[in-house]
Amino acid sequence: MPWALLGLAWLGLIALFHADWAAMAGQWWDSSTYNHILLVPAILVWLVSLRWAALRQIAPQGWWPGLVLFAGAAFLWMLGDFAGFSLVTQTACVLMLQASFLALMGPRLAAAALFPLAYMLFLVPFGDELIPILQIVTARIVMVLLHLASIPAALDGVFITTPAGYFKVAEACSGVKFLIAMTAYGVLVCQVCFRSWPRRAAFMALALVVPVLANGVRAWGTIVLAGQLGIQFAAGFDHVFYGWVFFAVVMALTMLAGWPFFDRARDDPPVQVAPILADRRLAWAARWSMAQGVILAALAGLALGFVAWGAAAGRLAAPLPARIDLPTVPGWHRVGGPSGWPWQPRHGGADHRLLGRYADGQGHVVDVSFALYAGQGEGREAGGFGEGAVPPGSGWAWEKPATGLAGGSGAMIQAPGPVHRLAVTWYRTDGWLGAATCTSSCGTLPTASCCARGPPPR
Repeated sequence: MPWALLGLAWLGLIALFHADWAAMAGQWWDSSTYNHILLVPAILVWLVSLRWAALRQIAPQGWWPGLVLFAGAAFLWMLGDFAGFSLVTQTACVLMLQASFLALMGPRLAAAALFPLAYMLFLVPFGDELIPILQIVTARIVMVLLHLASIPAALDGVFITTPAGYFKVAEACSGVKFLIAMTAYGVLVCQVCFRSWPRRAAFMALALVVPVLANGVRAWGTIVLAGQLGIQFAAGFDHVFYGWVFFAVVMALTMLAGWPFFDRARDDPPVQVAPILADRRLAWAARWSMAQGVILAALAGLALGFVAWGAAAGRLAAPLPARIDLPTVPGWHRVGGPSGWPWQPRHGGADHRLLGRYADGQGHVVDVSFALYAGQGEGREAGGFGEGAVPPGSGWAWEKPATGLAGGSGAMIQAPGPVHRLAVTWYRTDGWLGAATCTSSCGTLPTASCCARGPPPR
């Protein structure tokens, strides 16, 4: 009966937050970065099956402190839903499953199932935030290898110029896919194959470092092939051989490197029941018990309450002015349409948008994009993926980080030509400033001075 109640609670939570689970499943299936997560549910079933004999020896008990953790996870979901931040809502959905297990089954069973419960976090598609830094790291590894191979090359952010052509370490070439998959795989191997924590730490470091270095070698090999056999051949070979063979070989070599140091016997049980039952801390915590039926009702009430609260918060909207205008800035004047490669950021779901170009008497040019949102929500996220200064498919690409101005976030961006620009983004909420994007076609002038003399965000 307790396990049936847990299954009922989990099915109810997945049904209640079905939109977030459907979004996660869509990313697992559609995004090659997260295809490996399709294996995680099967891995979780396997991990539980290894512990099932031990789990059946521990009596389940409702534990009311688990409701506090569940309420915290539900509150986190509400905040993420209100802000339109899918990574937060999806993480909260998994945390609610974990907290409901603790509340319904008690601390002893949670301790016995600790690793499968923790491994559930790999259901959350995360890691895209690492792409910019991995692009830079890959580009620098490539430059070192090109110099060792006596191939002349110049580095400009994530763009590399060689006699064979002009190459970009694109988002897809950052190695984030392999790094995320190897992180999940490395954690699993550390639990299943090792007992010693120093050995686990060493293998995990290997699992994190090797894919980054291997991706640098892959990108370097693509450039070398392009110089020998042409860019078209190198690109096709990269996608087929490196995408399907190279990283499989790297993963196998990583396992072979760790194999001699495995210290967990094949028949070693993953959970020792006696220490769990004898643990005084768990016995003390188990005093805070509560009937499982009451716990289930409380879980349902908390989940429904936070969903209703989130729906009410999502209907909040700030009053909007009937008209907005770009500012008049002393020493600057409005000029006509953009020259060179056109630039227009994306502000999905904004209630007002403005785009203008300013110039001064010294040849400085600054574009200002302004977006006003009455509220945040699905499809109306000011800081959502693809929003801002570098819309996907626009021809503009992130080049490297840059120093921001007046609390803004700076980045150098590049278009074919190449055309370089400094983009600075601010977000303003009520009195807090920390959402306009200005870009400056700076040429050989200092980038900071170009935007520093531009119109301020309003």
